Amino acid sequence: MTSLPAPRPVDFTRVDTWVFDLDNTLYPPGLDLWRQIDLRMRSYIADYLGVSLDEAFALQKGYYRKYGTSLRGLMIEHGMDPDPFLAHAHAIDLVSLDPAPELGEALGALPGRKLVYTNGSRGHAAQVLDKLGISGHFADVHDIVAAEFHPKPHETAYRGFLARFDVDPARAAMFEDLARNLEVPAQLGMRTVLVVPQGEAVSPADREAWEHEGRDGDHIDVVTDDLTAFLNSLRAT
Repeated sequence: MTSLPAPRPVDFTRVDTWVFDLDNTLYPPGLDLWRQIDLRMRSYIADYLGVSLDEAFALQKGYYRKYGTSLRGLMIEHGMDPDPFLAHAHAIDLVSLDPAPELGEALGALPGRKLVYTNGSRGHAAQVLDKLGISGHFADVHDIVAAEFHPKPHETAYRGFLARFDVDPARAAMFEDLARNLEVPAQLGMRTVLVVPQGEAVSPADREAWEHEGRDGDHIDVVTDDLTAFLNSLRAT
């Protein structure tokens, strides 16, 4: 277990657009929803390409690291149709996901728009937000289809998002569970919040080791292991 970095003064008072990643950000990674998605992607790749699960795993992670999402790599390298892939990957069991009324209350207290920005699909986001009971707090969802399959962390993806919703980066904050997905937002002038698991207890099966790199980077304004508590702390600022 490692301690979180000491907080530094960051002004959130001018923020009027709050942007949240979905998976492992609005719910804790210990619920294993992402692991379900990960395994379903692997099985789809294996069937689609006619390779073993181990070979599919290597391709999946290699494309993810190179292109931002495994899907992007599969589209470029193999001409894959994204719709069946997304439908298969997100057909997961949400039984472990409980309503989050305290998170909903904290979101409701934030002034301005709340948006979800995910590399997943709109349908998956809708199901997760509905199960959490927080759908009503978000003005819209920007998914990988709306992004024309340009994923985070690429600058093209963020600029498309900002243009679509007329977001002023200087008046926006972004919440993510992956440090690399906050690099461009920081460069564009957004405040950045990295959401990490409580106690930093992450199973290697949940994320690759390289995905945890950059957590101590200057592009991250705040690191929190309790999203609800952090949002509530903003009421006093």
